[in-house]
Amino acid sequence: MPELRTVVITGAGTGIGAACARLYAAEGANLVLIGRRREPLETLAEDIGGLVLVGDAACPTTWDGFVEQIRTRFGRLDVLLACAGGMGLGSATETQPSAWEAALRSNLDSAFYSARACLPLLQESAGNIVLIASIASLAAGPHVCGYTTAKHALLGLNRSLARDYGPHGVRVNAICPGWVRTPMADEEMQALMQFHGETLQQAYDRVCADVPLRRPASAQEIANACRFLASPDASIITGATLVADGGSSIVDVPTLAFSRMEATDA
Repeated sequence: MPELRTVVITGAGTGIGAACARLYAAEGANLVLIGRRREPLETLAEDIGGLVLVGDAACPTTWDGFVEQIRTRFGRLDVLLACAGGMGLGSATETQPSAWEAALRSNLDSAFYSARACLPLLQESAGNIVLIASIASLAAGPHVCGYTTAKHALLGLNRSLARDYGPHGVRVNAICPGWVRTPMADEEMQALMQFHGETLQQAYDRVCADVPLRRPASAQEIANACRFLASPDASIITGATLVADGGSSIVDVPTLAFSRMEATDA
């Protein structure tokens, strides 16, 4: 009987991380659930099982203890899903040094230190890393300088890891979601809801009005994409960026005026 795969998930308590955990739990994987807040991790573990490790994935010294516990408990590591992240609001002149550092720490440092710590075990199993990036890795939204910069840098990290550790059997890929219905995105919708006097659903409809599929992703849909990239079905894919945004990044922005004209005529 083949050994069960061991999957480490950072940012596992909510959103995409929690959806990934549920998906792998259904397949019988050994789970390691990592996050800064104990309560959501333990609530999830009560439901699906898993080893709960509470700490900041962006802290290199925290990982020393984490890796030892993973090796002792499971003896192997097959998949790292780097889902931890955060916001970085404000334009360059609006961003204070502490906010800049926090944006890089939560979105970039967390992925770097997670990968660096897990790579020795991943090389033993010819394992996989999947980094959760964003369409903010490909384009810039308004007043999110820290977030945009950190997410762009994640793609550089993805390519560097893939090039350096491919010869050791480790595949590394990144996923760029668009809008995903998660607690963090719900919070972002609050400004639109207040400004337009809209419901949460109406706010999501507004931000997806020019997205070809006209809707956000579910966390489950992004988890499915993560599972694919870390599966044998993607065995030749490494250093790639999978865009999972409902088509928003393919829209030719200068032609939107024509689409709106057609909608008015209809």
